[in-house]
Amino acid sequence: MNQESRRETPAGAPVGVFDSGVGGLTVVREIMRQIPNEKIVYFGDTARVPYGSKSEETVTRFSRQIVRFLKTHEVKTIVVACNTVSAYAMEELERETDIPLIGVVKPGARVAAEVTRNGRIGVIATEATISSRLYIRYINKLEEKVTIYQKACPLLVPLVEEGLWQDPVTDEIAGRYLSELTDSGIDTLILGCTHYPLIRAALQKIVGEGVTLVNPAYETARELKEMLRREGMLNTDPPRLGDNRYQFYVSDMAEKFKNFANSIIKYGILSAKKVNIEDY
Repeated sequence: MNQESRRETPAGAPVGVFDSGVGGLTVVREIMRQIPNEKIVYFGDTARVPYGSKSEETVTRFSRQIVRFLKTHEVKTIVVACNTVSAYAMEELERETDIPLIGVVKPGARVAAEVTRNGRIGVIATEATISSRLYIRYINKLEEKVTIYQKACPLLVPLVEEGLWQDPVTDEIAGRYLSELTDSGIDTLILGCTHYPLIRAALQKIVGEGVTLVNPAYETARELKEMLRREGMLNTDPPRLGDNRYQFYVSDMAEKFKNFANSIIKYGILSAKKVNIEDY
């Protein structure tokens, strides 16, 4: 989309955010903290989570449906708060969509390349993200003299979705996944799935305080703020009383999602509506 058409987008329009389930709420939380004037429309594909074990064709089809849904809310930009979608469908979505898109992979990769001290970076993510080697490609573009160790952690997303953030089962499984990365001597670990910041404390305990955890959710919100400012789309008007600033939609289990969201985001009682995403 050309620069002129972007400037025509009203700054007061909402930011769209989507994920395969609840993990993208970590990105929403950071947007709320860092850009508090922005309105947000969130979609979580709770009926079809997880994405990490699905094919590229399927993930791309799901993502197109969600983008079409978010555009019905006249969003000014869309944050793809899912590493799997960023790995499988981002380029296709950018070609097809006439509003700016921001993924979560590039911001995390950039920060990891900047903060590593010994040039050994670990990445934990879904099977799809790991097999795409997307983090490796991005990091090596920024810094060739690093070694990247990847590990797929397919069981962590279901555990997070079940709310088992502080549970011995989660600690045990995470410990098994991370053992080979810690043995490799990494000093930086990218949390390559937006679900993982919800178990950050457990992951930090496993890898030790000497390993820097990179949270792409935080870095993505920073990049969003900079992009909105650069394009003249940053909302500088504080919310008015009664404004419906945050809207949440899911493809299933709206009540469970609402309870989960309220445990993560401390901005009053949230509601969630179920939509038939297959209609889009």
